[in-house]
Amino acid sequence: MGKKQHRVSADVKADIIKRVKEDGVSVADAAKDHGLHESTIYNWLVTGVSGTPSWAEFSKLKKERDDLIRLVGELTVKFSLAQKKS
Repeated sequence: MGKKQHRVSADVKADIIKRVKEDGVSVADAAKDHGLHESTIYNWLVTGVSGTPSWAEFSKLKKERDDLIRLVGELTVKFSLAQKKS
């Protein structure tokens, strides 16, 4: 007996990918919720990735980068002040 293949509708597939990419749901949790293997979702993520990000993704990544740069700056200042006190 071979493996039974289940077709997943495009809507469900898009919903799963959205949950993983935008909502931060782990691939393992999404796979468990939908009765799929994790590698199936990883394959969808890889094949669904295009060469260029959308403007929304670009803006989100730029904001995250700016937040991280600000955080590193704050930590650097705190670290410098702590070293001067020692």
